[in-house]
Amino acid sequence: MKIAITGASGFVGKALRDTFLNTVSIERDDDEAAILKKLDGVDVVINLAGAPIIKRWSDPYKKVLWKSRIDTTDRLVLAINQSKIKHFISTSAIGIYPNDVRCDESCDAYADDFLGRLCVEWEKEAHQCNKPTAILRFGVVLGKNGGALKQMITPFRLGVGGIIGNGKMMTSWIHMDDLMGIFKIIIDKQLTGIFNATSPQPVSNYTFTKALGKALRRPTILPVPEFALRIMYGEAASVLIDSKEVYPKKIREEGYRFLYSDIEEALEEIVS
Repeated sequence: MKIAITGASGFVGKALRDTFLNTVSIERDDDEAAILKKLDGVDVVINLAGAPIIKRWSDPYKKVLWKSRIDTTDRLVLAINQSKIKHFISTSAIGIYPNDVRCDESCDAYADDFLGRLCVEWEKEAHQCNKPTAILRFGVVLGKNGGALKQMITPFRLGVGGIIGNGKMMTSWIHMDDLMGIFKIIIDKQLTGIFNATSPQPVSNYTFTKALGKALRRPTILPVPEFALRIMYGEAASVLIDSKEVYPKKIREEGYRFLYSDIEEALEEIVS
């Protein structure tokens, strides 16, 4: 089986290339003709394209976020629809869901903010594909050497990590090994539809913080005020301080068994 990947140089893309050895990379600046040529002999396309979300959202950078997801997916789908691929897997994020609401895939309410609207439009583009299509809504992906954990681990190692605000906001996370497992079962069973790529046990920021401190054997006594994150990241601070409680109902119904449901076990494995 041959798999084409957009965003192959990113955190998740690298893990996919290690998991599925017969892959080809589609670059963000490839035009429709170049993509179609690369799809020759490809069975599955995985779409991870998108500029980094954790960065201050100036108006120009919002356009970068939009173009890198919407326009890139549009061009990719136009090529896929002319190809002989058997399965398209696109990605999105749990930022599509509203705050402070328990959501599985049946939730039909969407967040009324930039990230929510971005995810909705991103998924709309993916649904223009005329091949069997699945969309994975990522939670916070935890793994070695990258992602959100790489950004937060240094202050924790220095003993200056702490809860954000009151620590009550919910974090829906997933271990990289489980994310790869979800990709495998979706490909093996050629599943279609929306799937939440999150652990069955979302946790509060307080619980996450204490688990990370325990794994690193470091104190977690210095809280981070929400206003400080808003000063640093502006509107993008919502990615860090919003409360998303999301459950992976559909992939569990398909028989997937999570390797890491407990946040302490997951973080212990990653930082060891």
